[in-house]
Amino acid sequence: MPRAAAFFDLDRTLIRRSSALALAPHFRRHGVITRTQVVKAAFWQMLFAMHGAPAERVRAAAEDGLMLLRGFTPEQMRTLVAEALEPALRPLVYREPLGLVEQHRERGEPTYIVSAALQEIADAIADDLGFDGALGTLCEVENGVYTGRGLRSLHGPHKADAVRELAAAEDIDLAASTAYSDSHTDVPFLEAVGHPVVVNPDRELRRVAVERAWPVLRFKQRAA
Repeated sequence: MPRAAAFFDLDRTLIRRSSALALAPHFRRHGVITRTQVVKAAFWQMLFAMHGAPAERVRAAAEDGLMLLRGFTPEQMRTLVAEALEPALRPLVYREPLGLVEQHRERGEPTYIVSAALQEIADAIADDLGFDGALGTLCEVENGVYTGRGLRSLHGPHKADAVRELAAAEDIDLAASTAYSDSHTDVPFLEAVGHPVVVNPDRELRRVAVERAWPVLRFKQRAA
């Protein structure tokens, strides 16, 4: 029989800020990105947090980010992310969503991270926090290295498409499932399930939540 599941956005929902920005200093020390690129990423993240960003600009920024990976191997990326979990990512995790993950799993509902972050980053965080899996942006790999070309970008409605594909493959009942997110760009993702939950919403998502009577949660506490 189909079963319900729970889907959690990553940035500013499960963790306090952008995972890519949190990892940027570590990536810079290992030559993945330059200091100028770190500053540029911080600028765009600030604009996104304050004012939102057009979907086309978000997509273009994501494509630029993938090109930085060209020549690196997925194994190198997994190693870098594993090294950065303790100093850079774990301190950003909210306590409240981890409690919700436990509640869903006690009801027999698998839990997934769904993020525009690179798949290897989403996988590492999901494994570390005890999720059942993750959906992230896929970068093409040829001859063992990233080409810089995206195969699947989980921005905007594409995040909802990926959830539907997973549900079909894993026999998940989306009408009985729950999704959590903070951003208005994730409205299609929230609409894909029967129980959308808004977390620390931006202004536009707060307006949508009021109009549709979606529950709104506030995550504040840091996880241990």
